[in-house]
Amino acid sequence: MCGLCGEIRFDDEEADIAAVDRMAEEMHDRGPDGSGLWSQGPVALGHRRLKIIDLSDKAAQPMVDGELGLAVVFNGCLYNYAELRDELRRDGYGFYSTSDTEVLMKAYHRWGPACVERFKGMFAFAVAERDTGRVVLGRDRLGIKPMYLAENGRRLRFASSLPALLAAGDVDTTVDPVALHHYMTFHALVPGERTILAGVRKLPAATVLVVEPDGTSREHRYWDPPYTRGALPEHAGLDAEEWRRAVLDALRTAVRRRMVADVPVGVLLSGGLDSSLIVALLAEQGQEGLATFSIGFEAAGGEKGDEFAYSDLVAGRFGTDHHRIRIPDARLVDGLEQAVRAMSEPMVSHDCVAFYLLSEEVARHVKVVQSGQGADEVFAGYRWFPPLADVPREGAADVYAREFFDRPHGELARVLAPGHLLDHDASGAYVREHLARPGADTALDAVLRLETTAMLVDDPVKRVDNMTMAHGLEARTPFLDHELVELAAACPAELKLAHGGKGVLKDAARRLLPAGVVDRPKGYFPVPAIRHVDGRVLDLVRDALTSRAARERGLFRPEYVSRLLADPDADSTPTGVNPLWQLGLLELWLQAHGV
Repeated sequence: MCGLCGEIRFDDEEADIAAVDRMAEEMHDRGPDGSGLWSQGPVALGHRRLKIIDLSDKAAQPMVDGELGLAVVFNGCLYNYAELRDELRRDGYGFYSTSDTEVLMKAYHRWGPACVERFKGMFAFAVAERDTGRVVLGRDRLGIKPMYLAENGRRLRFASSLPALLAAGDVDTTVDPVALHHYMTFHALVPGERTILAGVRKLPAATVLVVEPDGTSREHRYWDPPYTRGALPEHAGLDAEEWRRAVLDALRTAVRRRMVADVPVGVLLSGGLDSSLIVALLAEQGQEGLATFSIGFEAAGGEKGDEFAYSDLVAGRFGTDHHRIRIPDARLVDGLEQAVRAMSEPMVSHDCVAFYLLSEEVARHVKVVQSGQGADEVFAGYRWFPPLADVPREGAADVYAREFFDRPHGELARVLAPGHLLDHDASGAYVREHLARPGADTALDAVLRLETTAMLVDDPVKRVDNMTMAHGLEARTPFLDHELVELAAACPAELKLAHGGKGVLKDAARRLLPAGVVDRPKGYFPVPAIRHVDGRVLDLVRDALTSRAARERGLFRPEYVSRLLADPDADSTPTGVNPLWQLGLLELWLQAHGV
């Protein structure tokens, strides 16, 4: 829901409202239902609105309360806003709207920055205090809603998308060498605060940033699950069946919470375990006429381009209003270029294009969908988790690097041009530092904590937000309900690894779904033409990598690029990423955004 932006000046100048307006306009697709600007001296806020809760103009943003002395912009949804509103009313607060934005504003007035600890939902927000000049930025626990920052000493700008900051101007667009190292190691993922551009950083997930009028600031991380068996004493000593029931009950709650809306809510149904389980639980809760959506592509390289057999099975079982969307190759290439422009950061997963094209069609029918992202990171569903089962805690980093990294540090010398090489293994150091943090009982627990609190934020979560919001479609992810994540973090590792991964989730699903869905091989949104980089996709990549812009930028060794272009399927990373697509996507993104 929505896009927000703003500027805070520290040089005694008034905020540049024109720059804030440019940022807001750049995010038109995130919020096609309305826009607004507000400024007071050195602070300005901008907003693009997608109407989901309280469709009236009373919920327009920026929302300003003169009595409280606050101005707010907000992106996301507080699923427990009704309960919080009741509590605030008991404390004497009045409400003129039925929006969750007004609840957020008054919760901030009541509890200050600590209000985030009471929120159940996905959110990014900025609150400007009139009387102190202080501005507070906050982001949800799993980083579902984005927040990008660009600062230069004289001012701080923030926005829901990186391209919005570029539209404002005056951004250092140098490629960050550490971020490039991450990109080439973690299959295009740049975790933590960094982005591929040196002049833009991210507000980390689960973080509140307090900015004072003189430019001083402080960050506070307010959520950090320990990933230990004793983290939830009430669940100590549970057997496998009790864990199954606890997980299913928590997921029921998460799915029910995400039906909160004043517009219909659909489901993106891939036919896999995760999205199918969402549909089953909604049917169990009495949802009728539920709209579900699946996508398919043409076959390529001997690979099938759809999984309609599974999604049809689930849709038929639960009587949903099902929509099959098949994308011809001619539309795929156009969609690919559009998806790249919609990316706040370069993302190599072919799922991006599938989500972009699926969202375009889904947005014709509904404005909100539930989606199954996050289950694999939370419940250990990927193939790199089982090798960690019996590894000593101190050996986690080495095994994870072997199973997850695209290439070791030493191999980057044959890929990157000398001017962009680091003399140290920045990506290995990032992983080792994260895994060495206190807590996490086992090697698997430490890696699941890394995946869920860092890697997840900057891959599937960002992918879903960017591609759905490009069409004014809000995606909600029940597997990233923070209470469900805390429960999964405390669940014994062997229960998650059972049945080839996601064992406790599969056991929870058996009484609701056909066995063929529960026990099927793991699937992805299949986009064969991109996985194999052939046809018009190959032409697009070749043009990008051999363009004048690419030659002048000089990120990659020309001989390596030439070898990949001569044989696009010659190489593959341990996680199945096509290296030619990885290089090409980065150049496509940089050129699409004028970098």
